[in-house]
Amino acid sequence: MGERHDFLDRVIAVARRHGVDPGQVHEVAGGVANRGFVLGEELFLRVSRPGYEDDLLKETRVVPAARSVGVLTPAIVEYDASGRLVDSPYAVMERVHGSEPADVPTGLAEQLARLHQIKRDPAANGARPSRHTPGAAPHSATEVWGVPEDGWGDPWGTVDELATRGYVDVGTAEWLSGWFTRLAERVDDGEPKVLIHGDVAAHNLLAGPENELRALIDWGDAAWAPRAMEFAKLPLLQVAGLVPEYVGHAGSRESEEQLCAAVLWFHLAWAIGKIPAAPWPGQRHWTAPPASRLLSILRFFTTDPPAPWSDLT
Repeated sequence: MGERHDFLDRVIAVARRHGVDPGQVHEVAGGVANRGFVLGEELFLRVSRPGYEDDLLKETRVVPAARSVGVLTPAIVEYDASGRLVDSPYAVMERVHGSEPADVPTGLAEQLARLHQIKRDPAANGARPSRHTPGAAPHSATEVWGVPEDGWGDPWGTVDELATRGYVDVGTAEWLSGWFTRLAERVDDGEPKVLIHGDVAAHNLLAGPENELRALIDWGDAAWAPRAMEFAKLPLLQVAGLVPEYVGHAGSRESEEQLCAAVLWFHLAWAIGKIPAAPWPGQRHWTAPPASRLLSILRFFTTDPPAPWSDLT
């Protein structure tokens, strides 16, 4: 109890620093990487949990860049890693009033298109995946804003491993490998990596009463990656409605068919990668249970999806 009260006293000290009365400080449940506290009506405090300090620092660098292109995300008021008031790094940011949406909020596609305008030098980006050159692109020697690079992975290697360990039969493994090969042939090999939020899911979206997007929050998973990876945390049933609007706003040379193929690539690759995982009960994210993503793909294709999705199997 003493340690808990000492921590809350430190949180209250941060609140007082910003002119907030202790009675207006309330902890918000949840948060894997940070503990969150409402500081009155206008501010929100996030205190890094052990092991996630670099993620919070990354956010302080990414958020200004995102806001500079018009992305709706709370401004950071203060960041402190000195340990003077709180032992762990913390960030005080503007508080946006909204709630977790039940469906994709209006305006999300445009916001993602704005974010993806922020690019690195195209020469620093890797090529598309292929059977002969598998694997994610290596991490950049110089990370921009402390944001790492992410890539396509090696699903063929994952399939081979699942077959070797007895999770899938040989025939199914060959079918899955063939599916990835067909998808790879549709992926745009000239599309540079962009800055992605990395965790576009309901719990990181704040919407208003008319389901309009008010803020995209929690940038701890931001990465330089293929734009298709941005759509991997939403169910395909929602993605199918989001992609056409996104393509209209993005102004990218990548076609809707190419983007859908790449999105399906990540959903399928991450789904099979989780087959050996142990159950993870009590989590609110739909991808937490090992079978959820794979069954979500199955569910999507039983709904008779429109082109180009119907042509990607």
